[in-house]
Amino acid sequence: MTSTQSENSLPRHTSFGWLIAVLGGQLAAELDGKLKEIGLNITLWPTLFALWEEEGLTQAELAARCQTAHYTTTRVLDTLEKLELVERRKHPTSRRAYQIFLTPKGRELEAEGIALARACNREFLSPLNDEESEVLHDLISRIIHARSS
Repeated sequence: MTSTQSENSLPRHTSFGWLIAVLGGQLAAELDGKLKEIGLNITLWPTLFALWEEEGLTQAELAARCQTAHYTTTRVLDTLEKLELVERRKHPTSRRAYQIFLTPKGRELEAEGIALARACNREFLSPLNDEESEVLHDLISRIIHARSS
């Protein structure tokens, strides 16, 4: 143990939080670069990704799925609307809510966007074999689900 370390220290290279933060930052930066090739960026990605899975969500539902603040989701939707990728439609049963739908232009980006994300994932997981990748995915999913319950 060095003079700057104590029994209570947590070196960054052994900190799960630090490692996940570094990996997440690297992954986000790489995906952001790839998304720029199709006129998008990383801040728009979670919302588009969620809408490609299911359209007609309210802004509150999108914020929850993307794990973003309500005001952040509002800004992202404003940007996506300006880019003509989504449209807001009045909710059929709530006067205050809007449902969010993809435009044809927004749907057209799905195949290319997903392909870029898959390529990014493959690149980051390339040091692992298929079985290790599956185990890593399962373990991280288990942690996330346990924290969400």
